[in-house]
Amino acid sequence: MEYYNYLKSLHLIFVITWFAGLFYIVRLFVYQIEANDKPSPEKEILQKQYKIMTYRLWYIITWPSAILATVFALSLLHLNPAFIEMPWMQVKLVFVVLLFIYHFKCHSIYKELQNDEVKYTSNFMRLWNEGATIILFAVVFLVVLKNAFNWIYGVVGIFLFSIIIMLGFKIYKRIREKNKS
Repeated sequence: MEYYNYLKSLHLIFVITWFAGLFYIVRLFVYQIEANDKPSPEKEILQKQYKIMTYRLWYIITWPSAILATVFALSLLHLNPAFIEMPWMQVKLVFVVLLFIYHFKCHSIYKELQNDEVKYTSNFMRLWNEGATIILFAVVFLVVLKNAFNWIYGVVGIFLFSIIIMLGFKIYKRIREKNKS
């Protein structure tokens, strides 16, 4: 069973690189959308470069990391199926499903931007970027605290954290707009 810890380590490594990819891809979406408002030839130069960067990040880091994190997670659950019975794991798996929904939505946005379809503002993307952060916080606290986790405080804490992020975003947006003037 010593290889269990190797599998767990690999799972954690690929979860980290998956989140890194999700955090950075949305930042690149922000820059790609903002490049749309630049004058020529700057606009075309930036768009071309961002398309290359997002392609490489998405298909060389983010997708492979998501797949490998999942493969190693399923291997761990296969070796220790009792985890499925644990309430904290069941809640964690709900957040993992939410993470995949977030990932697939990012994939949709990626494809739109690769085809020069801009459906969202850069401000929306900045707020969208916090989705992965909220999921990360929830999963880490669930995994670390397990049965000691107080579900009511945890849910309230994640909700308050989300409100703080949104308020911070609004304040940051006002500062940016004020500095542009």
